[in-house]
Amino acid sequence: MELVYPPVIALAKTMFRALDMRIEVDGAEHIPHEGGAVLASNHVSYLDFIFCGLAAQPAHRLVRFMAKKAVFDHKISGPLMRGMQHIPVDRDAGASSFREATTALKNGQVVGVFPEATISESFTVKEMKSGAVRLARSAKVPLIPMVVWGPHRLWTKGRKKELTKRHVPVLIKVGEAIELPKGATPEALTATLRARLTELLDAVQKAYPEKPAGPDDRWWLPAHMGGTAPLPEAAAV
Repeated sequence: MELVYPPVIALAKTMFRALDMRIEVDGAEHIPHEGGAVLASNHVSYLDFIFCGLAAQPAHRLVRFMAKKAVFDHKISGPLMRGMQHIPVDRDAGASSFREATTALKNGQVVGVFPEATISESFTVKEMKSGAVRLARSAKVPLIPMVVWGPHRLWTKGRKKELTKRHVPVLIKVGEAIELPKGATPEALTATLRARLTELLDAVQKAYPEKPAGPDDRWWLPAHMGGTAPLPEAAAV
């Protein structure tokens, strides 16, 4: 029985309504109603997992996210993360995390992964780890790409959080599952995943209904769209 996850979702939805957030989900039909699946998302904010989880609501699925162990060690977030059955990632014991995620997938769970590992400060899709591809292959489940755009305006790396900011649009877009042919290497498939995420992200960035309020507000746009976010090369450094 799920005792923690549903109340957390209900609380999040209440907060979204209080802030009058404009949340749009496109492509939710690509998330299966049953069986395991890997959701692989871009990463632009500390709130991404909340909105990525919303995309699975139409399919009545709860997403178990892989997150760094430090989040589970925190006295407040730790009990919540464990209660929602998220999966801790210990970089010193990666094999254990991989096994736990694979078991969850084989047991019919949806596992959420951020293949970039850390927030992209350029707001483009960074170089990615191959874990999402390897998980999907190991568990023989669909690999589903998705992107989220907008939460970085509330809380992202290197910026003061503005969790009470109102009327912020959030666009969530889910793509079709990626083919995982046996002959392809994890590196080649990860490159395909990155290309698909980039395509989806470009679409939601262009469709976003708001523009910066002025020159000082261009920080949340990537450089190639006229924003002042660092170029990918500079952000990597």
